[in-house]
Amino acid sequence: MKRHQNYSGLERPDRGAAVAIGNFDGVHLGHQSVIALARAAAAEHDCPLGIVTFEPHPRSVFAPDAPPFRLMDARAKAHQLERLGIDHLYEIPFDAALAGLSADAFVRDVLVQGLGVRHVVVGADFKFGKGRAGDTEFLRAAGAAHGFGVTVAPLISDRSGDVSSTAIRNALAQGAPEEAARMLGHWYRINGTVADGEKRGRTLGFPTANIPLPDLHPPKFGVYAVVFDITSGPHQGTYRGAASIGIRPTFGVNAPNIETYIFDFKGDIYGEQVSVGLVGFLRPELAFDDVDALIAQMRADCDAARALLEAKL
Repeated sequence: MKRHQNYSGLERPDRGAAVAIGNFDGVHLGHQSVIALARAAAAEHDCPLGIVTFEPHPRSVFAPDAPPFRLMDARAKAHQLERLGIDHLYEIPFDAALAGLSADAFVRDVLVQGLGVRHVVVGADFKFGKGRAGDTEFLRAAGAAHGFGVTVAPLISDRSGDVSSTAIRNALAQGAPEEAARMLGHWYRINGTVADGEKRGRTLGFPTANIPLPDLHPPKFGVYAVVFDITSGPHQGTYRGAASIGIRPTFGVNAPNIETYIFDFKGDIYGEQVSVGLVGFLRPELAFDDVDALIAQMRADCDAARALLEAKL
């Protein structure tokens, strides 16, 4: 997959794709249905398959002081899209200039002159241009005028309602990673670099891999059964474990992070890239009166995590 961080000055081989447009936060099943339609259009037109997305997320530009809301950062999103077999990822820089483009100017400058799109696929609720003045009907008319096709993908729903990034955030905030995974089509993951922590876990008999909680929508603080992927270094592979997400209240108030005890593992992974998949919520975060009570609970948490993972994986 080629990753482009602008829409202008592209070489001819990088233009002329059938593209799906959206923020694709989480790359959930609704997003995947839009991408599937773009894939079909790419096959029909014998052209590359592309994704048009925006970085940073427009919401962070319009509401910079809002609490963290993203489900994944740009790197994690690109990795997930690459796994879907995308040929080109166009990350359009979202700033005041782009936000000020009219819907007509966005079509002309970005889609036609910049990307030279052959076909465009968007969700039924897609809005674009200054003041969100452009909608799917406007896009259809613009496509007819400029010579590219347009497909509008229906929203995806199931017995629990619409599949959306908002619904996934709500599920994670409630400590329901299984519900989030149902909508995502994969475990919700927190990616990062293993940091050199205070090494309390080692002294307690439970050495942990610590990752600062990134600037993303936080899951409910507590203990989870997890799958733990090490994606760099000599210990690359998939492991199982128990992870604590939160501020570690037994030891005062600390910056939020995720600490994972990896089952049956020995090795140095400081500085390595890892991905923690939340499989099941075990209990909320607690403050303990003494270290012995904490250790007893950690043992119980690991037993519960092993049993849950054995049942689900």
